Amino acid sequence: MKEDLVLSVESQFEVRFSEVDMMGVVWHGAYPLYLEDAREVFGKRYGLSYDKYISEQTFAPIVELTMNYKQPLRYGMRPTIKITYRPTEGAKIVFDYEIYDPSTGTVYLTAHSVQVFMDREYKLMWYSPDFYTEWKREVGLL
Repeated sequence: MKEDLVLSVESQFEVRFSEVDMMGVVWHGAYPLYLEDAREVFGKRYGLSYDKYISEQTFAPIVELTMNYKQPLRYGMRPTIKITYRPTEGAKIVFDYEIYDPSTGTVYLTAHSVQVFMDREYKLMWYSPDFYTEWKREVGLL
């Protein structure tokens, strides 16, 4: 496995009023949605979209999610989120994230997620599905 290959995507988003609490800062429950949006952008960029999982009759639930809050995001801010795929030999998908201000370098949040594979009967898949192994080959990880 080529662990030195970096698959990463950045996208900017705007903090909406519906995402802030009465203090005017992003409510903690909104952050997982930002991470989900980043996974969708990554999937579209690198060909690992949710449509692919569905067509392959595979689920990829999150089994681990950690977030480290550094600074509060506020209504109207336009931060950037960076998502980076972390190569692994296991039957799982691992991402690291960073939400930051590109003009100042201020980091607001770092995060990490792990997804595993399940079949349509909700049984854990102990080995990577063929489409995932093929995807790794196509993007140059194998």
